[in-house]
Amino acid sequence: MQLTKGMEYFIAGFSMLGQKGLKRFVFIPLLINILLFGSSLFFLFDWLTQGFEYLRSMLPSILSWVEWFLWPLAIVIILFSYSMVFTVITNFIAAPFNGLLSEKVEMHLTGQKINDDGLADVLKDVPRMVGREWTKLRYYLPRALVFFVMLWFLPVIGQILWILFTCWMYNVQYNDYPFDNHKISFNQMKQELKGQQGLSYGFGFAVFVLTAIPFVNLIVMPAAVCGATKLWVENYRSNYR
Repeated sequence: MQLTKGMEYFIAGFSMLGQKGLKRFVFIPLLINILLFGSSLFFLFDWLTQGFEYLRSMLPSILSWVEWFLWPLAIVIILFSYSMVFTVITNFIAAPFNGLLSEKVEMHLTGQKINDDGLADVLKDVPRMVGREWTKLRYYLPRALVFFVMLWFLPVIGQILWILFTCWMYNVQYNDYPFDNHKISFNQMKQELKGQQGLSYGFGFAVFVLTAIPFVNLIVMPAAVCGATKLWVENYRSNYR
């Protein structure tokens, strides 16, 4: 089943994190993720705590029970909504390192170099990589706004659509790295992913679930890059040789 196979590719990414020859390329994306996610989550919960303290001061004592209902709800919303927004921002910053990691993973899996560019050529490619992240950001933001509104105003259906959209975006976010390394356009990449929706949503759903798990989510980014590259090698690479 394609859905299950897509999930398996993401899980396979974790097994590659410690592979000889890849560790040093995993380290920088991992460090960026830990620093940004940890610090931003700290400030977010601090802001949330202050908000609840203000709410507590405004509520009459007879309604104090409302806080115990709102805290779990707020945490769930943060884990599943904030995680996607954070992922987009973090990958924007880590794009050059994620692209390099994807390139090395592909070389590890195939034994073939994508290109013979030296360090100077890699540095020249950074603006293009950042530009690609900007393209993804422009694709994500207007759609995220629509689905976020639906999340709050369409009970059940809104939540399902938000989850499906988030899974799709995780899939686009990470599978784009190997496509971009081969200079394949963003629109062409989307068409390829839409052509195998079982793989796409299976991969995205696995990322979605593990991103919502505290501490595990710190290593999701490099694992997802590795898993997406393996998915590319075994399902799309032959179309562009």
